Amino acid sequence: MNSNLFDQLGLKIDIAYILLALLVIIIVLLIIVIIQGNKIKAIKNQISRFMKGKEAASLEDEIVALFEENQVIRKTTEKNQKDINRLYDRLASCFQKVGIIKYDAFNQMGGQLSYSIALLDEDNNGFLLNSVHSTDGCYSYSKEIVNGKCKLELGDEEQIALNEAIEYGK
Repeated sequence: MNSNLFDQLGLKIDIAYILLALLVIIIVLLIIVIIQGNKIKAIKNQISRFMKGKEAASLEDEIVALFEENQVIRKTTEKNQKDINRLYDRLASCFQKVGIIKYDAFNQMGGQLSYSIALLDEDNNGFLLNSVHSTDGCYSYSKEIVNGKCKLELGDEEQIALNEAIEYGK
């Protein structure tokens, strides 16, 4: 099966080979079209799952609503952080450390009715309260504590209570 056109051009090609080559190209293109069709179908399934009954306009509304919610959450978080910082600042000056010791002041009362109690803040500032119980009565003394130190001399029990307060929570 020779073609007059090919003969006139000086080509000695059989037209059957050309038709066979075209048939192979058509089959390859058909396979590519089928593969692309499957890919498009998979993408359509993903889009329909993503939309889940929503229209594109409502999806845009959903995204805008999420953005606005995010802004509200961010502002709330910032407010909460400021509140927490303010609470930490206030807490620093509150009594956080306690040391207490009970003792028998005169070894005659038959009980540990006397006590020393130290109340300190975060910076070890506060006071020490000492109550001495005897047969004559009960006497209470307070001493100021600044940076874990007292300007006045401390008794043994007072020093123990102060040390307990300083070490509290470590």
